[in-house]
Amino acid sequence: MSDARATEVMCARASRRLKVLVGCERSGKVRDAFIRRGHDAMSCDQLPSDSDGPHYQGDVFDVVDYPWDLAIIHPPCTNTSVSGAKHFAAKWRDGRQACGVAFALRLWKSLAHVPHVALEHPVSILSTLWRKPDQIIQPWMFGHGEVKATCLWLRGLPKLTPTNVVDGRTPRVHWLPPSPERTRLRSETYAGIANAMAEQWALSQRELLG
Repeated sequence: MSDARATEVMCARASRRLKVLVGCERSGKVRDAFIRRGHDAMSCDQLPSDSDGPHYQGDVFDVVDYPWDLAIIHPPCTNTSVSGAKHFAAKWRDGRQACGVAFALRLWKSLAHVPHVALEHPVSILSTLWRKPDQIIQPWMFGHGEVKATCLWLRGLPKLTPTNVVDGRTPRVHWLPPSPERTRLRSETYAGIANAMAEQWALSQRELLG
């Protein structure tokens, strides 16, 4: 589906309750953004959710075969992100890098039955080993004065339209000191981006039913 068609559908929006999977999400931010708009969203992660709400704690592949209308997936990026490029040689030798790439691609392929899918990842080797992302967004496009390039691979979804372009653009997440919470804080979806996903990707019943 073209961006123009997806946008037309989005604007028409004779909506129904969508069944939404937010894979590999611990924070619950994307899940809760869809729930606030009346949809049946569930997050999934190996760890418990940081906020109360529908959440499957376990392997995301346990739930991918459910008849979801929309899936937004955030595969782990620790071993694939270019921010850790200085460790790539070691991660290749012990297999961590291949494992990270294989997990992301397996998850994408496992959702072939879902009509609308988004894979979110930082700038990473997926762009070289798989394909270029459909869109790269920044938090400052959605009300957060920060820099953190986020890549989106899309199927059956339009590119996100910026909702609130702001100044004061700082790389806050890159300055976080080492701590047990650093990985979690760096991987959280910004609220403005989560809200844009829920608002703009709530597709119409007509399109979802073909």
